[in-house]
Amino acid sequence: MKHLSVLTAACLAATPALAQDSSEPIKLTLHDWSGQLITTTLMGEVLEEAGNNVEYVQADYIAQFAGLKTGDLHLAMEIWETTGREALDEAVGSGNVVNMGETGMLAIEEWWYPAYMEERCPGLPDWQALNDCAQEFATAETAPMGRYLGGPVTWGGFDEERIEALELDFEVVHAGTDAALFAELESAYQREDPIVLWVYAPHWAPAKYQGSFIEFPPYSLECYNDPSVGLNPNAAHDCGKPTGPIWKAAWAGLPEKWPNAANTIENFRISNEDMGAMVADVDLNGKSVEEVVAAWMADNEATWKGWIAQ
Repeated sequence: MKHLSVLTAACLAATPALAQDSSEPIKLTLHDWSGQLITTTLMGEVLEEAGNNVEYVQADYIAQFAGLKTGDLHLAMEIWETTGREALDEAVGSGNVVNMGETGMLAIEEWWYPAYMEERCPGLPDWQALNDCAQEFATAETAPMGRYLGGPVTWGGFDEERIEALELDFEVVHAGTDAALFAELESAYQREDPIVLWVYAPHWAPAKYQGSFIEFPPYSLECYNDPSVGLNPNAAHDCGKPTGPIWKAAWAGLPEKWPNAANTIENFRISNEDMGAMVADVDLNGKSVEEVVAAWMADNEATWKGWIAQ
C-alpha cells in the first residue's frame, strides 16, 4: 500500500490541471435552510474529492454579496431567481462577482395555502380572493387583518411591499427560522387551522401537503422597478415573485485562483427531485446533512466524478 500511495502522489503531482489550483481553502457560504446546506456541503465534498481545500462560512443570504465582492467569501451555491436575482445582477455588474451558471434546480417561492382553505375562501387561488377572506386567515395577533407567515427576514422577497402595493388586508409575521416555518405548517395542517405562508420548491412540503400557490399578477422586471407598471401606478412589487433557475455565484477571482475548481463548480447540476428527497431525509427523517450527502454521492458516483472530469 505504501508503494501505491507513493505512486498515486507522484501521479497527482505530475498532473498539471491539479497543480494549477491554489492550496488555500475555497470559502463556501452556509445559510439557514436545509436545501442550501445540502447543496453547499455536496459541492464542498466534491471539491475536496478533486483535491481542493474548502472552508464553510455562515453568511446572510443577501449580505453575503459584500463578502463575495471583496473576496472574503468565494462561493455561494444557491442564489434563487425568485429572491436573489437583483442582488446577483448588481454584484455581477460591479465586476467583482461572476455568475457560475445554473445549479440545475428550478425555483418557485410564493404564498401557499392548504387545500382545505378553498372551502373557506372559494375564490382561491386568485390573489383577489385574499381580501374577501382576510378574516379567515386572521389570528389573535393580526385580527382583523389576515396573517401571512413569511420566511426569515434575511430571505428578502418583498412581501411587505407586495401587500402594500396590492392593498391586501394582511400583515406579515416572519418565522424565525426555516424549521419554525415548516413546523407551523405541519401543526396547522394537522388541525386544519387557517394558514397562508411562504413555501418554496425544491422542497418536500409541496409534495407532502395538498395545497396551491396564490396566483398573483405575473412577474416582470418592470413591475419590480417601475411603479407605473402594473395594477398600482404608484407602487412597485404589485405582482408575484419571479420563478426560474437557482444560480451559483463566486468571487470574480475564483476562476483564476482555482481554475479546476471553477470548472467543477460550473459543471455541478442537481435536479429538484434529488434535492427534494435529500431535504426530506434531513427535515423529516432526522438524518444529518453529512449523512444525506454521503449517501447521494455513493449512489451517484459517476455523476459527481463527471463534474470533476469535464
